[in-house]
Amino acid sequence: MRFNEIGQQLRAYRMESGLKAEEISARLGVSRAALYRYEKGEVIKLDTVNRLAELLKISPLTLLGIGVEYYAKPVGYAERLRQIEETADQILQVFGPICYLITSDQYDAVLGQMFEGHAESMGVDKMAARAASEQLLGVMMARKQMYQARKPSIIGILTVPAIQKFLAEGVAPAARVSDKLRALARETAMREVDGIINLMESEPIGLQLGLMAHGEPNGPFTLLRSRERATLAINPFPADSTPSVQSGVAMITSAEDAVAAHQRVSEQAWREAVKGSAAAERVRGLVAAARG
Repeated sequence: MRFNEIGQQLRAYRMESGLKAEEISARLGVSRAALYRYEKGEVIKLDTVNRLAELLKISPLTLLGIGVEYYAKPVGYAERLRQIEETADQILQVFGPICYLITSDQYDAVLGQMFEGHAESMGVDKMAARAASEQLLGVMMARKQMYQARKPSIIGILTVPAIQKFLAEGVAPAARVSDKLRALARETAMREVDGIINLMESEPIGLQLGLMAHGEPNGPFTLLRSRERATLAINPFPADSTPSVQSGVAMITSAEDAVAAHQRVSEQAWREAVKGSAAAERVRGLVAAARG
């Protein structure tokens, strides 16, 4: 058994469950320190794996890293993605309006304001919503910090409908916020897309962005490759999803057939994608249309 991977998945599923480390350790009859050691990759007994899986309402095989991992909340998926990105040399994001890892600091700042505003609208549940927001933002910013330190190569294939929606609705469209914050969210989206235009034109080393030539895909996915393995992440949650959203189920797998099938789709999409100055010009037209 790969205890390090078991520990990583245990942490992701613990965050997904919403249970605190103290709650899980108390139910297992172990110390909180012991639980943290399991998450860091310490040897764990199979009986403990079974009890943890029952507590977290997942299959023991899933916790052992056999088969497909499923996440119904953004925070569990984001944490697992962060772990995989720790060793990824190449990240291929297929479809969407932006690549979160290359967004600006302002994007994070405004996303934090949107989450805070949304939490305030939750009434009696606002404290729990605020805590969930802080947890999710912490994971996302840790992902970005890791990217900036390691700089794995990124290939991003963006789509016209996704960019149009992003420009029209702004950052975190599902967040219930004031008109003032919503206007700020739209302004921030405009600036992020302006940044994408600049990157498409400058084509920096290690970063390639293209615009899907035609059509709209069924859903976004990401392929992450390291020296040891390739991983497929199918994600129904946009990067700016509120913590409580449950719009689908994210899936992560290293199954060869699944990776190969999505690799073929991405290769064809990249071959057909509009790139460079031509892509920048098309996106510039989308921004002009959104600004009226």
